[in-house]
Amino acid sequence: MAGGKSTPKKDQALKVASGELVKTGQIMVRGIPVYKAGVNVAGLGTLYALCSGKVFFRHKKTSHGKVRTFIGVTPIKEKAAK
Repeated sequence: MAGGKSTPKKDQALKVASGELVKTGQIMVRGIPVYKAGVNVAGLGTLYALCSGKVFFRHKKTSHGKVRTFIGVTPIKEKAAK
């Protein structure tokens, strides 16, 4: 950054809401360490969907007593091609 000034990143955000439909590979969270990968979700800094489905959030307490928010995807069954 020029002049020692830094600007916050604009693309770091939660990209989806609970109950939304996502496609395989769609980015759900970018750059927010509060959210962790849950069921059918992968990634560390950028969380993305491993399958198409509906997004859900789950709060779980760790063994150290901290509450974490996990993002998961419930797969939806696609209609079989005839």
